[in-house]
Amino acid sequence: MTTATVTPHAEIAAPAADRSKFIGGLSQAVVGAFGLWAFALGSRTSSGADTIFGFSLTHGQSQVSVPAQATALTLSVIALACGLTRIFAPLGKAALRWLAVLYIVCMVLAFLIWAASGSSIGLNVPSILEQTAIATVPLVLGSMSALISERSGVVNIAVEGQFLSGAFTAALTASMTGSVWVGLVAGMAAGAAMSSLLALFANRYMIEQVVLGVVINVLASGLTGFFYDRLMALNGAEYNTPPIFSPLRIPGLASIGVIGPLFNQNIIFYAAYILVPLLWFMLYRTRWGLRTRSVGEHPLAADTVGIKVLGLRYRNMFFAGLLSGLGGVWLTIGNTGQFGKDMSTGRGYIAIAALIVGRWSPVGAFAASVMFGFALVINTALSPLGTPIPGAFLQMAPYLVTIFLVAILGGRVRPPAAENKPFKKG
Repeated sequence: MTTATVTPHAEIAAPAADRSKFIGGLSQAVVGAFGLWAFALGSRTSSGADTIFGFSLTHGQSQVSVPAQATALTLSVIALACGLTRIFAPLGKAALRWLAVLYIVCMVLAFLIWAASGSSIGLNVPSILEQTAIATVPLVLGSMSALISERSGVVNIAVEGQFLSGAFTAALTASMTGSVWVGLVAGMAAGAAMSSLLALFANRYMIEQVVLGVVINVLASGLTGFFYDRLMALNGAEYNTPPIFSPLRIPGLASIGVIGPLFNQNIIFYAAYILVPLLWFMLYRTRWGLRTRSVGEHPLAADTVGIKVLGLRYRNMFFAGLLSGLGGVWLTIGNTGQFGKDMSTGRGYIAIAALIVGRWSPVGAFAASVMFGFALVINTALSPLGTPIPGAFLQMAPYLVTIFLVAILGGRVRPPAAENKPFKKG
């Protein structure tokens, strides 16, 4: 006679998952109901107002007009239904993910339709897509950097500091040499140096990794701020006027309507987006990826089969630092053309949030980065429309979205098991 046994872990996990599902669905339903009241039934979409979508960079060409109230009402009802479905329907993980995607799309579209309702300017879709893609670049590089390190078992809160180090070094070096390529190498090396410093103290001296990451962020902010005041602020013409990467137009693709501007960007832009499928392949289809995941989940078992746990963690942290350093390079010689104090403005932390929302997956982290990238440019995109939302509130949008999504999804995700747990051989 056999008997089935239930482990205490399973007994605890099932109610916790159900509770997280209920809280997440309830939060979605509440926000959906608010959207129904504010976006669909508000005065801005009443009186037969329309919303114009422009599909050409030239104003007045290739436009589509939709009834604002009816469209916002339909989208808000769908979003509300998504939240209720999540609460009551017995859906699997894959179905819940697609339901979340549908919910986010409906809420974003309902908000945009409300914001542009009655405006003669409307929403320029190619411009919004391009701005979002550009804002997403450092978030993708930062989240992929954190993905490599955290899949190896080391928490990388120091992405923000690596951004600042890479941005400052790239701008300074490119200004002094006149070469974007020298600035690129120097910026990536600076990010790798900061990441290696984190790896050293986390693995050798076993310092608490979250606290260590925050300290490194403060260190990077202080160092770059000090040298900015001593060099760049006093002689910006010599130390803070770097060249920037020129756009690399892809023939044919750059002429496609709506998405054409995405194919007239510089090499760092393309590298960030190519990195996502490349890292997915490396993580799940190569020997390196198998070893990295094993070190992040069960380092003791990996050590018993001959994997050098600490050596792999050091190497992966170095490579992760190269990526976050490249994110810093993008901020200066890849985009703006000069360095400013604390110019990363929290993008490193948002990249880590994207990794958490994306469940430590390259594809998931990329999708979350795009969503946060859109939140970063929402103020610029909506400023010509005269919305009643204060500009300061729109500037807070990426951080509010981060808090909302991490609060909803944070309880349903599981980080690598060995994360923030120092490994000591023997």
